[in-house]
Amino acid sequence: MSSVFVSHSLVRRLAEDSRSGLGMSLVALLVVSAIFGPMLVPYGPDAADFMATLAPPSSSHWLGTDDLGRDVLSRILAGARVSLLVGFLSVGGAVLIGLPIGLAAGYFGKKTDAVLMRCMDVLLAFPGILLALGITAALGASLPNTIVAIAVINTPTIARVARAQTMLISSLDYVKANRALGFGHTTIMLRSILPNAMSPVLVQASLLLASSIITESYLSFLGLGVQPPTPTWGTMLRDAVSFIDQADWLAWFPGAAIFLTVLGFNLFGDGLRDRLDPRD
Repeated sequence: MSSVFVSHSLVRRLAEDSRSGLGMSLVALLVVSAIFGPMLVPYGPDAADFMATLAPPSSSHWLGTDDLGRDVLSRILAGARVSLLVGFLSVGGAVLIGLPIGLAAGYFGKKTDAVLMRCMDVLLAFPGILLALGITAALGASLPNTIVAIAVINTPTIARVARAQTMLISSLDYVKANRALGFGHTTIMLRSILPNAMSPVLVQASLLLASSIITESYLSFLGLGVQPPTPTWGTMLRDAVSFIDQADWLAWFPGAAIFLTVLGFNLFGDGLRDRLDPRD
């Protein structure tokens, strides 16, 4: 009951702040649009109308059509589902892998810390987008492989945040008291350290959602992400390049969708960090 109250209180405080409130509104709009939007528009994302190719925005097609006569609004809404799916699953995977690594490295220290963190440093040595390109090129361009690639490049960030928090919390008196009382390592990590280390991890995860969506758009734009006929914002931008002079709306609208989504998650993450910062 208390956790529900704390969650409700946190949401209320985030909504009261203008910056985080705007971020929450944009994220909520994205989620609602992704879930219900494709059910409300009269056109399917892959429904081609060769009599209405490259039609500008109008009452029939609010955001115009592409070179195959497909409704741009329908494709953007369908692409929102892909972006959210990739974002949440890739960041969730990074947390599931990186959090235990960070806990173990920060708690045990010494050789365990050296081995685990050097492995993370190897991944961090590569620019994220280049590593993602290499992974998708090796595994093949598809939705599952895109999620795996983005999860891999996000894992070191989560691991380092978890490690730093674990090292800090492990030095506190109540953790030392638990050790003195004979509690096992697993019990101490799960009951004493993990709950107190989660706030910074959640903040970092919310910020990684934005970068994950951008990375997915990069990969799709380069042809190494989610493959057609599945509509994605990156693929729409790639297709728009050939018609930028005669149908610039093909680039403006998916670009605006990416911008507003990333802005929303960044504002929400900043607000979450401010509210969960113990120094406030």
